[in-house]
Amino acid sequence: MARTVKRAFDLVVAAGLLALLAPLLVAIAVVVRLDSAGPALFVSERVGRGGRIFRFYKFRTMVVGAERLGRGLEVEKDDPRITRIGAFLRRTSLDELPQLLNILKGEMSLVGPRPTVPSQVARYTERQRRRLDVAPGVTGWAQVNGRNLLSWPERIELDVWYVENWSLALDAQILLRTVPLVLRGRGLYGNDGATHDL
Repeated sequence: MARTVKRAFDLVVAAGLLALLAPLLVAIAVVVRLDSAGPALFVSERVGRGGRIFRFYKFRTMVVGAERLGRGLEVEKDDPRITRIGAFLRRTSLDELPQLLNILKGEMSLVGPRPTVPSQVARYTERQRRRLDVAPGVTGWAQVNGRNLLSWPERIELDVWYVENWSLALDAQILLRTVPLVLRGRGLYGNDGATHDL
């Protein structure tokens, strides 16, 4: 029953936000296209629940082909691949809004471990693969407990803890803690000045 409630909440919130924010989404898409050559959306393959591959959406914040340039999947705070509008979108987390579509499609949830690329999942230990027991989320336990300030193994361990201790109350706590973190932009980049999310 709790899982059904979680899914229903995801659908209501995602559909409501998409309807409410439609003008903003269109405006961001136009500005991204005008700011640099290429599509408004960045689409990449991510691993979801049960190891299923899905198409993950973000507003494009970097030049086209950024994953093949510079540090690859690692992004530095002042990375030259980041576009002018992209820096603003990343700082405010507005680049994540297209993931509401992933939620509607049943590929993601509002709350869960952040989805990662297949090459990272291929290196998981058996315990770390527990991250894949639930749908990935727009925000999660690791995000509200340090985000990119944590090492990759620390983030995975926090996500496994979330999977093992999940409840609707925990999801509510994470959502409430996410808002001030997004407003402050805390943990966007790690102590080394980099993140692992294009």
